[in-house]
Amino acid sequence: MKNVAFLFPGQGSQSVGMGEDIYEAFSEAKDIFHTAERITEMPVRELCFKGPMDRLTQTVNLQPAVTAVNLAYLALLNREGIFPRLTAGHSLGEYSALCAAGVISTEDTLKLVYRRGALMHREAEKNKGAMHAIVGLPIEVLQEIVVSAQSDGIVAVANHNTEKQIVITGSPDVVEKVSAAAAQKGARAIPLKVSGAWHSQLIEGAQQEFGDVLSHTTFKAPQCDIVMNVTGETVSDPEAIRTIMGRQLCSPVRWYPSMQSLMTQKIDVVIEVGPGKVLAGLTRQILPKDYPCKVYTVNSLKNLEQAVREIKNTAV
Repeated sequence: MKNVAFLFPGQGSQSVGMGEDIYEAFSEAKDIFHTAERITEMPVRELCFKGPMDRLTQTVNLQPAVTAVNLAYLALLNREGIFPRLTAGHSLGEYSALCAAGVISTEDTLKLVYRRGALMHREAEKNKGAMHAIVGLPIEVLQEIVVSAQSDGIVAVANHNTEKQIVITGSPDVVEKVSAAAAQKGARAIPLKVSGAWHSQLIEGAQQEFGDVLSHTTFKAPQCDIVMNVTGETVSDPEAIRTIMGRQLCSPVRWYPSMQSLMTQKIDVVIEVGPGKVLAGLTRQILPKDYPCKVYTVNSLKNLEQAVREIKNTAV
């Protein structure tokens, strides 16, 4: 079998109708959605299949919904005998990656993201925040602008997605100031449709309380490599993983350095497992053009069948 990486999306990848085709086709997918509804006592299928989009996008609803879809596709890939050599997930998606690596159970994954979404929603209601994508500056230059603006209020780097695509987060007026300064250096600033300043001090209250939830969750040694958002590196000790996840809510997502590790691990198949195709697009931007790697998006029954067929046909 090829060296396969599973990448799991987070907030921003959702769409109305996600997961419905695999729910209708596979008992494994049905089991995941039913488990999600039992644990959260939320209408997860209705949110995923019918929406509406504004209701689905509310953080408290979105986190269990996207995770249920991620885990349903994961179950179907495993059913076909396809398992990862390496996993990673973008922010919320990191919980699905932990599940794929055998660190936390399916039920605990759903419990954690449900609680995470509720706590983040609570803090966002208390503290108005904003996030902008800054395109065109390297991290070192943008970080200097961010640090110089921190005397005016809360602002930080949220996501380092590619070499020159970085998301900033914090108080709306300070985020605007950093965006304006970045624009003066030739960057483009794009306001994101989010309900809170994720990965910033503005949701610190959620991080502290969520740490207590993590402390009562069983973490096991990973069965494959997992690259962590906070460090951008692989971690194998379950207690170290628990500690790092306790910092994840308010720490930047180091996605760009995380994905560079695909080359050191000699990954030759990347599968984005879940709704959307954002991570597949980022992967194609990050990996050198001459790096031999096939990238798949498994976000529909048709795409799942194609990926399984091609991966099995090229297995060595």
